[in-house]
Amino acid sequence: MFIDEARIRVYAGGGGNGCMAFRREKFVPRGGPSGGDGGRGGDIVMESSERHNTLVHFRFNPEYKAQRGRHGEGSNCTGKDGEGIVLKVPVGTIVYDDVTGAVVHDFSRPDDRMIIARGGRGGRGNQHFATATHQAPQEHEAGRPGEERMLRLELKLLADVGLVGYPNVGKSTLISRISAARPKIADYEFTTLQPNLGVVTIGEMPDQESYVVADIPGLIEGAHEGHGLGVQFLRHIERTRLLVHLVDVSDASGRPDPVKDFEVIMAELSSFGAGLDEKPMIVAGAKIDVANKEKLAKLQKYCDKRGYPFIGISAVSGENINKLKWQVGAIVRQMRQGSYEGPKPKSLRLRGSEVAKPAVKKAVAKKAVAKKKVAKAPAKKAANQQKSANKRVSQSRRAQTARPSAGRKKATAARPKKKLSGKQRARR
Repeated sequence: MFIDEARIRVYAGGGGNGCMAFRREKFVPRGGPSGGDGGRGGDIVMESSERHNTLVHFRFNPEYKAQRGRHGEGSNCTGKDGEGIVLKVPVGTIVYDDVTGAVVHDFSRPDDRMIIARGGRGGRGNQHFATATHQAPQEHEAGRPGEERMLRLELKLLADVGLVGYPNVGKSTLISRISAARPKIADYEFTTLQPNLGVVTIGEMPDQESYVVADIPGLIEGAHEGHGLGVQFLRHIERTRLLVHLVDVSDASGRPDPVKDFEVIMAELSSFGAGLDEKPMIVAGAKIDVANKEKLAKLQKYCDKRGYPFIGISAVSGENINKLKWQVGAIVRQMRQGSYEGPKPKSLRLRGSEVAKPAVKKAVAKKAVAKKKVAKAPAKKAANQQKSANKRVSQSRRAQTARPSAGRKKATAARPKKKLSGKQRARR
């Protein structure tokens, strides 16, 4: 049984209570308080393990409680600490707080450990409250309760390559040809009911390389609304580096247009989010051993126009399977090294869907911002003009109220003095 989501409740252990005790022994002249501290409660620890690949063990046992610390005892004896619990989760598990929705931790590496609920601290005994003036204290502390949390676990498989496409296009057959995986294969839709992982090996020792391929159940139009198996398994290809999109180019599917098939699946990837429609992608025309040549040519022309690498394969006859393995391996190697500069597909609005490519959305947003700027430009210009006029008025007012300059004083001093009459001179 494959379980990739579970909810659990964890209870860390509470701390033990501090003890109130007094030491009274014969032939011991000095007694006094001797209450010990309580023990610490046990922690809930979560650890990623490569031995687990599902969350099924959490589905049937959703509550975990660590041991509480023992109470303190006399003769200054500290209580025993409670034992913690270690919960094993598969690599790729993300732990969310089910109340706030915040990410607690992402276990993306093996043997990664984290305390998700801490045990309570033990209370202090009365020995800690003794002073020179308070020699017989009766105070002691109760233990602190441990943390209690509701958590949601979500498993996202770690793979380098993800296979996507309509049901019954040959994804399970392909992964069985390129790896040792043996998924269920049948000639009806939705044969795959859970994701499958396969390790693909290319080259020979000592230059042998490998990468992991994830095969998820098929998608159909309206999967984001719950049609078919929905998009509940798309989370398993969120962390992939590359997508291989299989499109059936034979007449067995009953769908006349392979380009529409491609755009429908791209619309579902875009509706799911997480940037799946922006990941590097190789388009594989499946079942070319019985292909309709018109469909094959139409799909190849469409991919060349949009910038998607295209290759025709047949998982039954093995045609171009090795070529696909090496091509995918080369891209994965470059992406691991950070040197991949592959073709960037042109942005487009997907036909038959209201979901646009992110690049189109960004362009629309930029145009809206530009229009707002143009609309605000006249008002901004008028405000700047008014501000300049106010500034000139204030400068002129300051100039009028300012004291006469040195040049004006000099000009006043250079004027000829009036002659005074005799009476005026006598008065002075």
